Amino acid sequence: MKKFFDNVISMFYPRLCVGCGDALQHHEQLLCTHCLLHLPETNFHKEHDNPLKLIFAGRVKVEEVASYLSYKKGNTVQHILHNLKYKGKKELGSLLGLHYGRQLITEPRFQDIDYIIPIPLHPKKERKRGYNQSEWIAMGLSKGMGRPYLKDVLVRTHFTETQTKKSRFNRWENVKEVFQIQNGEQVRGKHLLVCDDVLTTGATTEAAVQQLLTIEGVCVSVVTLATAQG
Repeated sequence: MKKFFDNVISMFYPRLCVGCGDALQHHEQLLCTHCLLHLPETNFHKEHDNPLKLIFAGRVKVEEVASYLSYKKGNTVQHILHNLKYKGKKELGSLLGLHYGRQLITEPRFQDIDYIIPIPLHPKKERKRGYNQSEWIAMGLSKGMGRPYLKDVLVRTHFTETQTKKSRFNRWENVKEVFQIQNGEQVRGKHLLVCDDVLTTGATTEAAVQQLLTIEGVCVSVVTLATAQG
């Protein structure tokens, strides 16, 4: 009976794939099977010395860096990210995080991760958006990797302007002192996986990693859903 009513509702309010805009089948959620199977994956998690590692070289120590998807203007990934950040489709973060987490945990270099740490939003921005997309990504990674995520270790204490049109230097100036650590004792000596939606210049991530590295014995790796690199 539920399936019947779902079908009737979909006739008037069709569920559409956020990637291509086609109607979703009954068993599909958010992304159609075709889009899921044809996502432009980077496979950077299989390479220790990939192009993303160079972003942080000589700036901050990270163990591993990887991104799931390749972002290009106008491609499917751009539509996905726009829906994730600005259209309330927070579940996309969990869905794609789950898929990526299942890949990451097969690589020995990511198997010793202890906790997943999402990049926090300032509370003011999170209230306005209604959610933190990075936290939803962390939820999915947690399920896929079988590792817990923590949202109470890294906090954002300063509200910053959008980073979109800033240079790397200006991005760094915008975020270099916006993060603080709380409850750091629970992650002493642990390997932390910082996650975010997009990796561009790496300024925000660098600032977050620097704060986490002030905790005794901590080492940090970084993953994002997408990158324009490579």
